[in-house]
Amino acid sequence: MSIDRVGQALEKVRAVNPLIHNITNVVVTNFTANGLLALGASPVMAYAKQEVADMAKIAGALVLNMGTLDDKVVEAMHIAGKSANEHGVPVLFDPVGAGATAYRTETAQELVKSVAVSIVRGNAAEIANVVGESWEIKGVDAGEGKGDPVSLAKQAAKRLGTIVAITGKEDVITDGERTYVIRNGHPILTKVTGTGCLLTSVMGAFAAVGEDKLFAGAAALVCYGVAAEKAAAKAAGEGPGSFQIQFLNELAAMTVDDVHRQGQLEFLE
Repeated sequence: MSIDRVGQALEKVRAVNPLIHNITNVVVTNFTANGLLALGASPVMAYAKQEVADMAKIAGALVLNMGTLDDKVVEAMHIAGKSANEHGVPVLFDPVGAGATAYRTETAQELVKSVAVSIVRGNAAEIANVVGESWEIKGVDAGEGKGDPVSLAKQAAKRLGTIVAITGKEDVITDGERTYVIRNGHPILTKVTGTGCLLTSVMGAFAAVGEDKLFAGAAALVCYGVAAEKAAAKAAGEGPGSFQIQFLNELAAMTVDDVHRQGQLEFLE
């Protein structure tokens, strides 16, 4: 069963303890590092253009997150991405706020052209804007939109030639042909800054140890959503601050049995 494979993927992340190189934004660095440690991966944050190529080539995965952009960060992303490509390291891209400004949209579109990306993860508005479609965006958050996320994800995957994950009320991940829908998670995730950014890095940890990158991404989405559900239940009524701490605890405490009991993974025929 697919859900059994999810549990196996979680165990493999913890057994291998992959090094995940993050070029991420200043808002989420601490949360991302702690989340990866809690899960069982090993984070490193390296940004200087003088070292990112060396760091990327020894990592299990490289995560590029454009939440707080400037020219130096963009240059470092291109250098690291090309190094990862040369050394067979999977690259994950989080196009934070694509569509909010021309600079963000152009940067995202340039990155997916110059770097071979294994997985692109974003909300519907970000993914739409990366591939030149229209979808409402407010700041760095997606508007409601009227499109179908499954169709958008498939279209984007085919256009970009990569795996695309669109996260929201339900999560969709596809390579354009095979598609999974994940129905785990909790609305309070949207009340804590950086939960989407950490999710992309967690997907990097699963991609680092999984040969099937599509399923690795789906497994990460299930595990992340289950941890959120457990944390929300334990921190009920206490607000997002308590949830954030409990969420880190649940990433660390989550078991294969938790995944089997709560995981909701559907493969679309």
